[in-house]
Amino acid sequence: MSFMITMSQKELHRLEVVQKIRDQRLSVVQAAELLGLSRSQMHRLLQAYDHAGAAGLVSKKRSRPSNRRHSEEFRNAALDLIRERYLDFGPTLAREKLIELHHISVAKETLRQWMTEAGIWISRRERKKRVFQPRGRRDCFGELVQIDGSHHWWFENRGPKCALLVYIDDATGKLLHLRFAGSENTFDYLHATKAYLQQWGKPLAFYSDKHSVFRSTNASEKDRTSGLTQFGRALYELNIDIICANTPQAKGRVERANQTLQDRLVLQRTSSQDDRVWAEAELKDVGDQALMRGLDAACPIMHPGLFLSYYCRRSVPSTKRGTTAGEIRQRVPSCREAYMVCARAVGSRRHIHLYRGR
Repeated sequence: MSFMITMSQKELHRLEVVQKIRDQRLSVVQAAELLGLSRSQMHRLLQAYDHAGAAGLVSKKRSRPSNRRHSEEFRNAALDLIRERYLDFGPTLAREKLIELHHISVAKETLRQWMTEAGIWISRRERKKRVFQPRGRRDCFGELVQIDGSHHWWFENRGPKCALLVYIDDATGKLLHLRFAGSENTFDYLHATKAYLQQWGKPLAFYSDKHSVFRSTNASEKDRTSGLTQFGRALYELNIDIICANTPQAKGRVERANQTLQDRLVLQRTSSQDDRVWAEAELKDVGDQALMRGLDAACPIMHPGLFLSYYCRRSVPSTKRGTTAGEIRQRVPSCREAYMVCARAVGSRRHIHLYRGR
């Protein structure tokens, strides 16, 4: 009659040594030294082997409950408390609450096993992975443009760490515009968007993450523009929608483009001595003009800089002067009403325009 014996690696090693003793290739003293046991313990292993064979070397405590285990009453009491008060808690936090409030001390892993067996807790391996619904490409070029900033050591040790603002078309997957910036900020995004609009025209929508440049939480139900950022307000005036993705996987096209650019642009820049020549060559390469012009949803736009500006409201004091950021002051016509101060980003300078507001 054949049957299967489950043995640990330690028990298999003992079986090998015992068989060598019986084959007279080892003495009992040598085997005891090899296994780290006493001579009397070695004789007990030989007796167990002679009586039951290899199964005699298997530990008798296997598959038996531990002598130090908690009682069933203690286990049920802890699980009842968890079901009643801490049903949505994890094992670690539930253990802390049991010790702090109920004076029930139990090991974290023991409590995890209890909760898993009772169906209260599901381990991470058994949880279903989140399935992302695939989104098809848009039909026309310029219908949707994904934008993102990639922070990287683009100039290696020859310059500081900076961000590369990437504009990529969703329908064709073509890189349309790149711009280096110190960080992802409103002014650099306005400059980059202005250059993009001048070259490619106005898209129907931009697809971005939930960066503070694109999304504000201070929204109002009465005024649609009250909850917009400066970048969002500019797109609103241009009649361009801004869509904020909930996950990085939703805008995976631009995320994968960032990874490719981090691998290739740095290597190509290393082989070029002139940074300007390198940048112009790269941007000329990504600006492919032969892009599905038969299905072009982009619209030409005149003077996008008039909309891509930084606006802020200021109350004009009795001195009839308006200031912003403490930099520029300009006298306004004599009027008791409040005025709006418009700080417009033109190049690297700020121009202040004051005009009458409501």
